[in-house]
Amino acid sequence: MPELPEVETVRRGLEPHLRGRRIARVTVRDPRLRWPVPATLARDAEGRRIESIARRGKYMIVTLDSGDRMIWHLGMSGRMFVLDATHPVVKHDHVDFLLDDQRLIRFHDPRRFGAVLWWPAVENAHPLLATMGPEPFEDAFNGDYLFRKSRGREIAVKNFIMDGHIVVGAGNIYAAESLFRAGIRPTRRTGKLTRADCTRLAEKIREVLAEAVERGGTTLRDFFGADGASGYFQQELFVYGRDGQPCRTCGVPIKGLVLGGRASCYCPGCQR
Repeated sequence: MPELPEVETVRRGLEPHLRGRRIARVTVRDPRLRWPVPATLARDAEGRRIESIARRGKYMIVTLDSGDRMIWHLGMSGRMFVLDATHPVVKHDHVDFLLDDQRLIRFHDPRRFGAVLWWPAVENAHPLLATMGPEPFEDAFNGDYLFRKSRGREIAVKNFIMDGHIVVGAGNIYAAESLFRAGIRPTRRTGKLTRADCTRLAEKIREVLAEAVERGGTTLRDFFGADGASGYFQQELFVYGRDGQPCRTCGVPIKGLVLGGRASCYCPGCQR
């Protein structure tokens, strides 16, 4: 599933094509996504100028000149293509946004776990976003914050930082890599973390995600950016997907395990 760096890569790819353009036409071929595409989407969006495209967690938020917004979510296999208006339609091309410069923003999603939703200007909060934790790049996300949230928690630290109510963006790959850089085993009980552990971990989460964004995300299965290019952070992975291979730092074989139903890896030599 595309995580924060992949979604941010797509957002950055779309932004120069969207900002300041008007939506000339909306075509919904199949509204049956994770949540149904609103029947009034075309009526509400056509003719509106796009003011900005932002990101909150794994959701892209497209703000229009009316103050209304659209929420775009890639789900497991969704992709946003920038195409010419005459580009042929293929299977799983569900929603098209034709812009006033005859560019086409096309949402393609074979598994249909993505979403194209409407967020009216009169609604200050959206239920999908209301309970999310801080962004990893915000000042509010730091060691003191993690330390406060970790007190009394008995769950494994990897599951803790993957909880989007704690911080957004630390998905399976990036949580594993952040814990490696912080020298913390993924199985460590969260409540046992020291303040120094939390400070180091917050720094490494921010560091890993920033590097992944700059490298265009991680190419696993279906992910590509809006320009069709794949991400390169996979080349930087130290533990994820390297079960049995020697650690690039200490040479000890990487060990695999399952936490919370998700495959993970860690280095018994580097992580305590």
